[in-house]
Amino acid sequence: MIRGLIVDDAAIMRLRLREILEPRYEIVAEAGDGNEAIEMYDRYKPDFITLDISMPNTNGMEALEILMQRTPPPRIIIVSAVGQQRLVIKALQGGAKDFVIKPFESPRVLKAVERVMSNGTNPG
Repeated sequence: MIRGLIVDDAAIMRLRLREILEPRYEIVAEAGDGNEAIEMYDRYKPDFITLDISMPNTNGMEALEILMQRTPPPRIIIVSAVGQQRLVIKALQGGAKDFVIKPFESPRVLKAVERVMSNGTNPG
């Protein structure tokens, strides 16, 4: 089964993403900031990561930069609030494979994971 890591500082967002993803994917861990994201990625080696940008401590952009140095680099889907388009573009340039804008609908999240796991990248 395809394994995922959910990273968001808001517990309600992590819960919502888990509810959407768990019927199809195994969620191996959750993280509330970038430091935890790096730790959980190194521990569980998930197939994909959903990564929030705005988080305390190490933010999503900093975590993305560190995670993309792993071999092979992880498949990362940015999950970001409206109004952070500049950061989303920077994240895609930094190696993220897709993005989902909050608030989101279940089909959009599932489509992003399916696309990233099939190695296709056509963000949006």
